[in-house]
Amino acid sequence: MSADPLNHRRDLAVRAAVERGLLADDHAPVVGLLDVAAVRESARALHAAFREVAAPDQPVLHTFAVKASSLVPVLRLLADEGLGCEVASPGELALARAAGVDAAHTVLDSPAKTRTELREALVEGIALNADNPRELARLDALMAEDGGRAREGGPAGTAAIGLRINPQVGGGAIGAMSTATATSKFGFPLRDPGAREWLTEAFRTRPWLTRLHAHVGSQGIPLELMARGIAAVYELAEEINAAVGRRQIDTLDLGGGLPVNFDSDEMAPTFAAYARLLAETVPGLFSGTYGLVTEFGRALLAKAGTVVARVEYTKSAGGRRIAVTHAGAQLAVRTVFVPDSWPLRVAAYDTKGLPKTDAPVVQDVAGPCCFAGDLVARERPLPPLDEDDHAALLDTGAYYFSTPFGYNSLPRPGVYGFTIAENGERDGDEVSFATVREPQSLASIVTESGAAHRDALRG
Repeated sequence: MSADPLNHRRDLAVRAAVERGLLADDHAPVVGLLDVAAVRESARALHAAFREVAAPDQPVLHTFAVKASSLVPVLRLLADEGLGCEVASPGELALARAAGVDAAHTVLDSPAKTRTELREALVEGIALNADNPRELARLDALMAEDGGRAREGGPAGTAAIGLRINPQVGGGAIGAMSTATATSKFGFPLRDPGAREWLTEAFRTRPWLTRLHAHVGSQGIPLELMARGIAAVYELAEEINAAVGRRQIDTLDLGGGLPVNFDSDEMAPTFAAYARLLAETVPGLFSGTYGLVTEFGRALLAKAGTVVARVEYTKSAGGRRIAVTHAGAQLAVRTVFVPDSWPLRVAAYDTKGLPKTDAPVVQDVAGPCCFAGDLVARERPLPPLDEDDHAALLDTGAYYFSTPFGYNSLPRPGVYGFTIAENGERDGDEVSFATVREPQSLASIVTESGAAHRDALRG
């Protein structure tokens, strides 16, 4: 086996996908491939990282940010590895339920929760973090209804309720991913005048508030800045507990994820490096005084995923070689529209799915969308891609499979998990595929686009 197991498994999976016709149909010229072993390895590395620094018997719940991969089989796989779900919409909550994730292992975070969402969380025992004073007022009203039975009548017991804090420690390299700036739309702004006093009184008058939550951001955020945000929330919890004279806050939701290295197969930074930095920066965090919740997403899955697209045509314009493929903005939305912040590696495979080894040629890798900027790679040195070759977008296991952009009504691709058994018939390995999501049919697109109401506007 190759010295790089991730790369070796990916090469085997791409070849098998081509050989078995996963990209042969003109209606399915692009697929998502998910390395099941890599997902399991990532989840286990997360557990191990926090076990290394946590106090014995300290409660730690790792949840997966569903927005990073809103696919039920993926959530089920992660649940098998002991991860719950962090959800930020009714749809994501429905997916977590469908995956069989317990309410007690689910956390509801959203800046725009409706009264219905809040009530459902209270009744079902789903942990939630209130984002702002108006949401807290809604919770007050729900708690007062029927003597508090809105909270206490659920089959799963009472819900854990916390407040989301914006520690206002600053932003990182990507403004859109920085959630702890002075004017962020998220959470209670901790450094605004009077905020600490207001928050202390909020807990003093509401014994059912038992958590604090913070999210500094993920991609483009230095680990040190993330740790500073967690330190601010830890200090606030200590301050509030001392002021109210009891250990009212018993859990800290660390929120957020890790930035992902999109330059190589290396997982950097690691969960272990982050956990150790937290232990150094906030020693009391792992003393056992508080239960902990995490909400990692992209970092758990990015390296496990590959989008493989057939090259439909090659051409030249202005002396630049261009490969026109079937993977563009409809999958790689951020990469196409903000390429400097979200670059992707591209690997070249031939018509049989084997890695191409020709001398690199500078070329653009374009998608199928009908606008000029639909490029997933610009001026990229790659082995020359030819018609019916395959372009693979690497590190796409998070977001790229499950958050499509409906431009040009392009169908969503099929997604397949793969495993590789040792001692197979070829190269000591045998690839097996499991369907995660069927390729979207054209009929489905027509239905979603209101076909049943075709004549509704004719009068």
